[in-house]
Amino acid sequence: MNILALDTATTILSVALATERENFFFEVDAGRRHSELLMEVTERVIKTAGLEPRDIELVACMRGPGSFTGLRIGFAAAKGLSLSLGIPLVAIPTLDCMAAPCRTWPGIVLPVIDAKKHRYFTALYRSAENISPYMDADAEAIAQAITEADQDELILLTGPDADMLLQDLEQICSRSVCPTYMIRLDPSRKKGRGSELLEIARRCSIVHHRHDVYSGPEYLRKSDAELNSLAKHRK
Repeated sequence: MNILALDTATTILSVALATERENFFFEVDAGRRHSELLMEVTERVIKTAGLEPRDIELVACMRGPGSFTGLRIGFAAAKGLSLSLGIPLVAIPTLDCMAAPCRTWPGIVLPVIDAKKHRYFTALYRSAENISPYMDADAEAIAQAITEADQDELILLTGPDADMLLQDLEQICSRSVCPTYMIRLDPSRKKGRGSELLEIARRCSIVHHRHDVYSGPEYLRKSDAELNSLAKHRK
């Protein structure tokens, strides 16, 4: 099956494509230029694989959390391809994709995305299996979640904003609560997760035939515009 995966959840734009014979991958630090670059990169990857858009049989994108704008761009592109080509769309949780490459880590893994306002999108994983709810939390709440999970396991922070969370944890943690000497940074934390999205989408397509074309991103929190609107209505 020819599967196309679009990762636009962070500043790193990553597109991956699987054919019956091999996988193709392209990644670029797009900053805020996802809308400009996504289709150009997608066309390049499809062409490099020797395919035409009509040859794609499944498209996948990040479900969220992540950048509000980035997720919307990814969903819009994936939905457009799904509807125009008449193929299924699979949306996969972003944090699951970020934790997937760390499945051999002998402890707890936390993928980290900056949620702004001194908060983070994260969750706890062991062997790439989710063991906590998806969180929109500050560093103190994350430290508490780590402590409740296990104080004796090595902790690996991954994802583009792992360094920022570690700095916050170092400011609030003592050696008796969430000891930071047990925390490590994933050397590949800054990479996009198009390849992982691709592999999880492949497994989903085998287990059951999903079609998420009418769904949308899961942000974990309301946008600033929504919060401002709610505040005006309360007044």
